[in-house]
Amino acid sequence: MRFHAVFSVSDYDLGATLSSGQAFRWDLRDGWWEGVVAKRWVRLQNLGGAIVAEMVEPVSDWDWLKDYLQLEIDLASIVETFPQDEPMRLSAASCTGLRLLRQEPWECLASFILSSTKQIVQIRQIVAMLCERFGQPIPAPSGRQPAYGFPSFGQIAEVSEQDLRACKMGFRAPYLRGAARMIANGEIDLEKIRSMPLDEARLELEKLPGVGRKIADCVLLFGYGFQQAFPVDVWVMKALQQLYFPKRRVKLQRLRKFSETHFGPNAGYAQQYLFHYMRVANQPRTTKTAQVQPRTGRK
Repeated sequence: MRFHAVFSVSDYDLGATLSSGQAFRWDLRDGWWEGVVAKRWVRLQNLGGAIVAEMVEPVSDWDWLKDYLQLEIDLASIVETFPQDEPMRLSAASCTGLRLLRQEPWECLASFILSSTKQIVQIRQIVAMLCERFGQPIPAPSGRQPAYGFPSFGQIAEVSEQDLRACKMGFRAPYLRGAARMIANGEIDLEKIRSMPLDEARLELEKLPGVGRKIADCVLLFGYGFQQAFPVDVWVMKALQQLYFPKRRVKLQRLRKFSETHFGPNAGYAQQYLFHYMRVANQPRTTKTAQVQPRTGRK
């Protein structure tokens, strides 16, 4: 038996949102996006002006999914804050309906620690193995592979580095375990980060092993909703270089300063649009209707 909910939406591209390098637990099967959110198996589909959600357990409150998908935001008002230059106009036109997700901070943090120098398909494999080995089983439809919740930082703190390396995460294993242990020991309070100013929140996350500015900004943007966090990875560097500084060699520090002042109060959203636009623009014409190329180099 399946339990359904229908959410009226406008200007929401579910496929682009779930495959755009923000989260790593979604699979497209038979026209539905299947994944795990808040330790619940769920599948989603865009149908006209709505998103349909299905689960295998009864649900009395769908707020957890509404928050994850950010269904309540006014996307048009966000896009209106983007700078009125040609690169942003092109990006906004090519990414209509692209949204930012609001993920659970620990899962977001752990996933991006595991993302360093990896492509999306590899990150998804590592995360899937981590959940299968150390996460709690959750109800899923018959005929599907078993589903698992994301293991807590307390669970990961108790796992040996060797067992983590068995999930094919390589040098990232001690980083993930070290971060989990610092959080479990109370050295870092993930909840307090919500109320910190952006710069302080970034510095707090950077105390964790394996977390530099790029990963910290990804977590602040995708996990906490700091709209001015502007992750600069390989694709975003390419976008800034090619679209704003053509025929010039600009250092990373200069690109970061530019991003902090040019893109306004919703710079993080602008970053995601630039990122997605560059991936689509660099994709062969014959595959542009398929899933876009993987995000790499998140550190």
